[in-house]
Amino acid sequence: MLKLLFSTSCFCHIRAGVQGFELQQPRDKELVAAGETLTLTCTMSGGGPVGAVRWLKGLGSGNKTVYEQKGSFPRVTRVVNESDTDFSIHIRDVRPEDAGTYYCVKFKKSLLGDDEVLQHGRGTVVSLQDSPGSPHVAAAVALCFLLLLGFFVALCMYKEEARGEVESQCPARQAATGSFLPIPLRCCAGTSGTPSVGIMCGHVPQSPAKIREGN
Repeated sequence: MLKLLFSTSCFCHIRAGVQGFELQQPRDKELVAAGETLTLTCTMSGGGPVGAVRWLKGLGSGNKTVYEQKGSFPRVTRVVNESDTDFSIHIRDVRPEDAGTYYCVKFKKSLLGDDEVLQHGRGTVVSLQDSPGSPHVAAAVALCFLLLLGFFVALCMYKEEARGEVESQCPARQAATGSFLPIPLRCCAGTSGTPSVGIMCGHVPQSPAKIREGN
């Protein structure tokens, strides 16, 4: 009879603790760069029954314990040591594999002594942002550089081709004046590098002797 009364008393105490208990995990998302420190916030109020508090990555059979009050977790520390209400944690040296959804979970002891989930937070989705030295950023910078280089090479080739077409339409001609040696003249006015001379395309001045013979 006394054993039954004791069990009933414990059960009523646990139920009272469950009714006044509240767990808050306010942050829905966290964005952090690799190598930085991640802070996950979790607070509790209203007391609560006897039982552990753990941080889990994922829920269900595939979850992973990130932190609990008993155990060794080298990269994880409590924000407020030995607090009964603040179970926020720091995760140092964040790595790509740390991305995922984290849950703050309060357990309670069942009548058989097993841990049962009393309440858990709504979850915090942790994502990693690319740091300036990350492979993704380096690859993007290299790609932009190659695209710009290809653009300038194509532009130079286009200019050279256009210049060659202009020069092929106006070939250099030989002009002789008196006893001077023949000199090449470009006959298209306005062409880059063309000297300013009053000679029409296809017209070569005659020597004075030939002019007199014609008269």
